[in-house]
Order: sequence, then structure tokens, then C-alpha cells
Amino acid sequence: MTPNPTDYQAFSYQIIRWYRENPRDLPWRNTLDPYKIWLSEIILQQTRVAQGLPYYEAFVKAYPKIKDLALAPEEDVLRLWQGLGYYSRARNLHFCAKSIWFDLNGKFPASYAELLKLKGVGSYTAAAISSFAFGEKKAVVDGNVFRVLARYFGIATDIASGAGKKEFESLANLIIPTENPAEFNQAIMDFGARMCVPKNPACDSCPLANSCFAFQKDLVSSLPLKINKTKVKERELHYYVIKCGNQSVWNKRTSGDIWEGLHDFPQEGIFSINENEDKGFPKPESIKVYPKKYRHILSHQKLNAQFSEVKIPDEKTAELAQWCVNQGLLLVEEERVDYLAKPKLIVNFLNDTKI
Repeated sequence: MTPNPTDYQAFSYQIIRWYRENPRDLPWRNTLDPYKIWLSEIILQQTRVAQGLPYYEAFVKAYPKIKDLALAPEEDVLRLWQGLGYYSRARNLHFCAKSIWFDLNGKFPASYAELLKLKGVGSYTAAAISSFAFGEKKAVVDGNVFRVLARYFGIATDIASGAGKKEFESLANLIIPTENPAEFNQAIMDFGARMCVPKNPACDSCPLANSCFAFQKDLVSSLPLKINKTKVKERELHYYVIKCGNQSVWNKRTSGDIWEGLHDFPQEGIFSINENEDKGFPKPESIKVYPKKYRHILSHQKLNAQFSEVKIPDEKTAELAQWCVNQGLLLVEEERVDYLAKPKLIVNFLNDTKI
């Protein structure tokens, strides 16, 4: 349904008033530096503030200027990102930093339209940077904003559809005040993150409850409407932890699958002990299956992982090293394992087994 003829100015006033009365001291709100604002927005995509804050601080410490990030090895960037998931964000972050530094003389584009040209910067991120850093009147529309607008104005359009995104963006740009659009954007996002949350929102203490369509019609749990078209598939992984002395075998993942650029162990399908006996793989002295199985959920896949340890005699190190070269795998000393960028699933396994 279409929004009722509510006084948009009153809505904006109430949101900003709540925001001023309930401030959160977040470091990216105390700066006009587009680099740090952009960094925070990329980190906070698909990530809660509590989880993202330590990563933001770590990135700012490691790469205080965009030049530092642009000149950093991708491996270091991915390792610092380790645990945040959605690793394409980190690769796009690095690519974009290099593009700004080398192609734009280190200067961030100052408008929404120009920001959209950057890799990995969509309408939401462009609106956030342009309003927060440059004061442009451009509304941000993230999941929190979708939720607030859908509930308050009673909009039942699918937020996952192209038409829905356009409808919500149009409405948000009608509502945003001309004076201090940055504060309104921060306010409505914060309101959605802290008050108008997905489950059990604080309707009883909400300053907008009396005029909220969803609250008045008992539709809070039904809005926003999202028809999930993404099919989540189950996937079985069997990893081989091949160890020889103080070294272990690692696989660097390539494009075309999950975790591009990260490291995991060889797995069934890439490696099979029986098949590889005739390919120069040294005969193991022992093989054991780790009893614990690991479940890891991605946005479009549910992973079920099993790990087996393959122990190679120390005197077979040279054979194993040659086999790794032939297979495109890495033989890594124990003290260097921490420096490899790894997906959370592998980190969890390492933490459990202390390998």
C-alpha cells in the first residue's frame, strides 16, 4: 500500500530528536574524512556495529590513510578482514583504494553520482559518504531504514525487489530534511538498529508509536516484506590436514567459488590419498579423522566440514614439497600459519585443535 499523507517533517523531527537524546559515540561519526567514513560503511555492511568496531579500529591503525591501504599487499588486507565474512567486500575495498590513489590522485569523489563509479560502492554507500563527508542531501537506505519506513508508513512492497528498492529510496529522499541531512541519515539508521529492530522492537517506548501504521494495525511482525528468492544449498567438505614435522599443506582458493584469495586445506575433490599415491605423494605414516564436525552458514550455502589428519614422515619432506609444487599447493611452516588469511571455518578448527 502507499504511504498515508503523514507530515514528513514531523517524522524527521521525531527521529532526529530521539537520536540526539540517545547518542552513541562511534569513531566514524566524529570525522568528515571520506576515507574513514567509507571504511566504516564497507565494514558495517552485513555486520553489526559491535562486531565491526574492532575491525574498523584495526584497519585505521594499520592503514591510517588511503595511500597505506592502496599500497598494502592484498594478503595482508584479507588477513585483517579475517572473520568478517563476505570477503568480496575486502577485495573491493582494496581495489577501490588503489583506484582512488593511483587514478584519482588520492582524492575521494565528493558527490553521490561520482562515488557510484567506484567498485564496490552501491547506492547506499554512495549516499552515506556523500551525506556524512560532504553534506549532500541524499538519503541512505539500508536494512534498518527499510524496516523503519515499511513499518511506519505501512509499505508492503517486497524490499528485495527492484521496484521495492526504488520505492523506498524515493520515499527516503522525500523525507530527508535539507538542513543537516547527515544527522537524519545517522538518526534513522540508528533508530532501526536500536529501537525498530527485526524482532521484539521497543514499540512501548517508541516516540513514533502513536502514528506508526504497523503498530496501530498490529503488523509489526509482518513488515517489512521480503520474499527470499535465494536458495540456500547444503555442501559437504572433507579437508585433509597434511602435516610433516613443523609444516602443513595449504591451498590458496582461486576465483569462481567461496573465499577467493583465502587459504584452507586440500579437500576431497582436489586431493585423494589413494589417487595421489601414483602422483608422487609420499606414503603417510598415519591417518586419523577428527571427531568433531563443523557447521558454517553463509548467505547462500550451509557448509558441513569434516577434517582428517594425514601424517607424513619427516624424512619425506622433500617429496611432499615437490608434490605440493606439482599440485599448486603451499607447504607452510607452523610459525607462518597465523599470517595466512583464512575463512572463519578454518580458524575455528585451528582454535579447537591448536594445529
